[in-house]
Amino acid sequence: MQQDGDDSGQQARDAERLRALEERLAKAGRDDRLAPPGMDKFAHANQAWRMVIELVAGLGIGFGIGYGLDLALGTTPVLMVVFIFLGFAAGIKTMLRTAAEMGGPPVQAKPGDDPAKDERD
Repeated sequence: MQQDGDDSGQQARDAERLRALEERLAKAGRDDRLAPPGMDKFAHANQAWRMVIELVAGLGIGFGIGYGLDLALGTTPVLMVVFIFLGFAAGIKTMLRTAAEMGGPPVQAKPGDDPAKDERD
């Protein structure tokens, strides 16, 4: 008989621990401190800046490679001009890839995830 009393007490403690764990998990899953409020308003501006930076980085890298090759080979700035255009093309290609990511289909949520927020939330 003593064994039954210990089992029911253990089950009660386990149930309480399980409930406390579920509460902690629910609280951790909805942690609003991770994303500052109002940042979703600037999402498109952030993506636009990303695209501008990608273009400028392509131009800068092309300029650097072309200028370096011109210095090393002692040529006129022909290679610099060529590599600036190549960097511009690479920057445009990267921008188009970013635009395709933005306009692509939304990522499918896993079962059990919270619904995605939109502008109305």
